[in-house]
Amino acid sequence: MLNHVLLISLLVIVVLPVLAFFAYMYLLSKKPKHSIIRSHPFLGWVRYLLEKLGPEFRQYWFDNDTEGKPFSRADFVGIVYAAKYRTDLISFGGRRDYEKPGFYLSNAMFPTLTSELKVDNERSIPGKKYVITDEGLFTRKEKFVEEQVKPWLLLDEDVIVVGENRRFPWRLKGMFGASATSYGAVGEHYIQSTGTGAFMAGGSWINTGEGGVADVHLATGADIVSQIGPGMFGFRDDSGRFSIEEYKRKAELPNIKAFELKFHQGAKIRGGHLEGSKVTEKVAAARLVPVGKTVNSPNRFEFLTSPEEALRFIGTLQEEGGKPVGIKIVVGDPKRLEPLFRAMIDLDIYPDFITVDGSEGGSGATFKAMADGMGLPLFSALIILDDAARKFGVRDRFKIFASGKLITPDKVAIAMALGADCVNSARGFMMANGCIMAMQCHTGKCPTGITTTDFKFQEALAPEEKMWRVMNYILQLREGVFSLAAACGLDSPREFGREHVVFANENGQSMRIVDLFPYPENGRRESQGESL
Repeated sequence: MLNHVLLISLLVIVVLPVLAFFAYMYLLSKKPKHSIIRSHPFLGWVRYLLEKLGPEFRQYWFDNDTEGKPFSRADFVGIVYAAKYRTDLISFGGRRDYEKPGFYLSNAMFPTLTSELKVDNERSIPGKKYVITDEGLFTRKEKFVEEQVKPWLLLDEDVIVVGENRRFPWRLKGMFGASATSYGAVGEHYIQSTGTGAFMAGGSWINTGEGGVADVHLATGADIVSQIGPGMFGFRDDSGRFSIEEYKRKAELPNIKAFELKFHQGAKIRGGHLEGSKVTEKVAAARLVPVGKTVNSPNRFEFLTSPEEALRFIGTLQEEGGKPVGIKIVVGDPKRLEPLFRAMIDLDIYPDFITVDGSEGGSGATFKAMADGMGLPLFSALIILDDAARKFGVRDRFKIFASGKLITPDKVAIAMALGADCVNSARGFMMANGCIMAMQCHTGKCPTGITTTDFKFQEALAPEEKMWRVMNYILQLREGVFSLAAACGLDSPREFGREHVVFANENGQSMRIVDLFPYPENGRRESQGESL
């Protein structure tokens, strides 16, 4: 009798409501145009439901730990542990597929001792991290503890100087900062936590993206790279043209250390796009655009049509603002870079830095064809850019920033070895802030409160807690880069070169990058007494 009651209860509570729902959806649509629903209405709606839930099931249940794209589960968990617990310890060995071709760092026979590193750790700074006190099958108990931590900064002799010929050069004691993420594409809480975390870590920075400088950027106290995109948001007059007055006004702000002209972006190589639903009053004020209006920027500065015009514009900005001015590009092939370098020499005008973005870079919204097929991946692009600068004898005239899935110390170290002076990351900082890779960036309904300006959704992100995670992520990454430098026999990450990276192919053959891609004859790199 009891079994019959349970069966009937299950039928009434679960089965009948589900059937009623599908019947309702079928009657509602009457003559649906979807083929499967027309012929098999109930199975069609089940298929739709499973399709909607598919990404979540794959991410958490079915994808291998190292297979997910654009980042694997192992990548994600690594950043979470670095940000929350300030550790990157693993057990039982790495999960990398060593049979696949890839880049590896070349360790020295006699590594550098930690005590021999050229690192500024004399002054500890206040920090906070989580400590796991008890972990069960369904629960994890943690406590938030305060402690003094090492900052892992470069010594003054190794400091990275951007725009050394400017009136206000930018001195960097760290090599890792937050890449361009525009206000509007991300919300205030994300900017607040990321900027404050970078400020607390010291030696780091945040890039505004092309959405202009907002009050929340300045309030964090962080070093700011203010990006100017083709839409000139935040730097335009009422007619949408570039305003030198707005530029000079922002150049007077002490937090703004440099300006970056966005020529390209890895994920889209086109102008930016922001849905009107994200253009709040504050976003509109920062961008100098109407409230609630969808805004797009062209895929090129309309008034810059040649390398000469671009460099003259850069020269004007350097003179008028007195601060470093750089450009952000995606590399297509070596030949397309040559006119730019020839123009630099002819005009004697040089950007203070060049940010090279790989085609694997991310974006809140882009076209699939752009993301998958346009521009070169970062490591290839870095070698081409570094080679071109050395070939023309101008490598010492600017710094190179690299961006494109550089979220772990090994990737950062390899990028520096291939030519980068500094490294940007956007999605690494997003994951440190709690991003779960829900792929909802373009909707304005990010469940973790990052890529949204909707106050209801932003409430998911608590800046007063996430700022410590950002700080931990920066410190853990910098410590990792120094440790890798020591393993390579170096006393500073500034000494990484192509001779410290090898490439192993699918057949197990390996070759040093410096042998695969030798430095140009007129741009040789002297390293440890050896001419390379």
